[in-house]
Amino acid sequence: MARILSLNNLWRSWLRNESPRRSLTPWSGTEKAGLIVVCFSVALISSVHFLQVPDLKPGMNAPVDEIAPQDTEVAYSETQQQKGAERIQDTIFVQIIDKSKSAIIKDLLETKLAKIELLASSSDADRVAPVNLNKSEEEWLLKSSKLSRKRWREEVELAANRMLKQGLVNTIRFEELREAASFQLASLGEKENPSRSLGSKLLARTFHRNTNLRQDRSLQGLLEDTITKQSPPIKVKAGDYIIRKGEEISPQDYFVLNHFNLVPKSPRMIPFLGTLIEALASCGVLLLIMRREKPRLQARHGILALGLMLTAQASKVFLGNAISPLAVLVPPTLLLSQGLGSTSALTWLAVCSLLWQIPPEGTDASRLMVACAVSAVVAFQGGRMRSRAQLLQMAFLLPFGALLGEWFFLRGRGVPNSSDELVYEALVLGGLLMLSILLIPILETTFGLITKARLMELADQERPLLRRLSSEAPGTFEHTLMICGLAEEGARSIGADVDLIRTGSLYHDVGKLHAPEWFIENQTDEHNPHDQLNDPYASADILQAHVDEGLKLARRHGLPRPIADFIPEHQGTLKMGYFLYQARERDPSVPESRFRYQGPIPSCRETAILMLADGCEAALRSLDPKTTDSQACLTVRRIVESRQLDGQLKESSLTRAEVEIVIRAFVNVWRRMRHRRIPYPIPNTRRSFTA
Repeated sequence: MARILSLNNLWRSWLRNESPRRSLTPWSGTEKAGLIVVCFSVALISSVHFLQVPDLKPGMNAPVDEIAPQDTEVAYSETQQQKGAERIQDTIFVQIIDKSKSAIIKDLLETKLAKIELLASSSDADRVAPVNLNKSEEEWLLKSSKLSRKRWREEVELAANRMLKQGLVNTIRFEELREAASFQLASLGEKENPSRSLGSKLLARTFHRNTNLRQDRSLQGLLEDTITKQSPPIKVKAGDYIIRKGEEISPQDYFVLNHFNLVPKSPRMIPFLGTLIEALASCGVLLLIMRREKPRLQARHGILALGLMLTAQASKVFLGNAISPLAVLVPPTLLLSQGLGSTSALTWLAVCSLLWQIPPEGTDASRLMVACAVSAVVAFQGGRMRSRAQLLQMAFLLPFGALLGEWFFLRGRGVPNSSDELVYEALVLGGLLMLSILLIPILETTFGLITKARLMELADQERPLLRRLSSEAPGTFEHTLMICGLAEEGARSIGADVDLIRTGSLYHDVGKLHAPEWFIENQTDEHNPHDQLNDPYASADILQAHVDEGLKLARRHGLPRPIADFIPEHQGTLKMGYFLYQARERDPSVPESRFRYQGPIPSCRETAILMLADGCEAALRSLDPKTTDSQACLTVRRIVESRQLDGQLKESSLTRAEVEIVIRAFVNVWRRMRHRRIPYPIPNTRRSFTA
């Protein structure tokens, strides 16, 4: 019977599907519980909107009569509920009449006329009117005959047709439209006549903020007109009918119903559970890819990524269309690319885009695509930037690039846009990027992140700990610089993290500061304290102490954990061979484990390369200048193979091919160091003096 793998086994087998396998940083039960809580929070925020889904929408028939509970004024415009409605343009074009738009406006007018007809009957006199009626207009509706209302309706429709034939512009003020409509209805009597005033109100309300013009982009020019006044609010009286049972709900009716919280809402459990499971699975995939990319990923790094996703989801759910996709996606992507690398940032971006809670339509979809493209650029470039200055340059230049990209993309697809709005989004993005750069040092300390810029700062040899090493233990410092050159070249040759290994190399022996004279590279004469001590056990403890004291110094000076890991792992569990030999001369039964470093062994390529460089440095420096490259390579290979046979590299993920490349890189560095020089004659500078 085939063995069925558990989820935990599948997780670990996928993470370790490499040769040799990589060791994973274990997570405690508390850390796992924290990650699960954050994952569920993200999933709930992503799916909570399905628990309150409106049962009504414009175009449906009303299930019951709805009555206004109180007197109020509702600010509303006819275009408020239309997706993709035209905005103020920053250019003007030759325009022609669009018959489809004219038909939509006529249908809207017919709906309002039908409601006016309902108001004319005494049984429906308490309905919410499509326009605000004064007393004389209400009396005219109640007293007019059906025939007179029919003639009035024909005059209104005729006036509407004349105005539509002339073309409607959506930037005309409401009062101007009402004056024009009143002029078209001059056949209905004096201007104060209730039938004429009611008709002009109805036409103005229908035409305001609407247009039946289609743009011709062949000619362009500048536009300076703007909308200066909104439509007047709708007056609603307590007891008025908002909608009758069985009638079609118009956008205006829906807006008024929603204003009074009269739109019933109910949960949609199937979409809710589907989105909840999708979000949980997405969070799991994010953690899986992040941990595969970085086996030494700490739980708090995962909490940071999930916390940023929770913030993004909450912003989208609670702010809706009021927030720009650029502001939601770009700054978190920059933070993650700096702290966790490009792969983790791209994965976060993909998951966050998948869980986008605002249905992208029209302009929203276009801006989401632009934001994803800009965020992808940030993910690729952010992980490579090596200084704060480069980050500041990006924070200054990226908003301009996003502005141009959004402008060209939207206009290329024929999507109307406002230049003022795009500029505002660019300024907001620039401010958020600057804030993100200021937060990076705080996140480095709080979540134990290590960025390229941080590594460059720590590698500054003028830092107090390194200056102390160079002055108090100059031999160790020179030994460190030599190893740094070897390890850096080895890392570069196999594509490892050069910045990490350079910085880790500089700090790997800082523990020797506790007693520098006990290490041979710092001894200026042939006097060796170990000879006077004459105790191999105590000497072994002194060697182990340079690791323990180094970790204490790392904590005291706030070195990030990836740098502090170089201190114990560069020694691993190697034997202290010289003192073990001395101890066994006195007592052959001495266990070997007593004279081994306490470890751990290298858990990544960088610390493994440093261990090899530390072991090869003295051997390479002692080679005769006439040694050939093949002889030097053989010497290095013997040292490396001894480390392999001792099991020091089994958790490092270094392959055999990479080990061979590192060996050749070490020999190349040795060749550069031991190049032949031409002997220069030294002239006699002594002057002879004559009396």
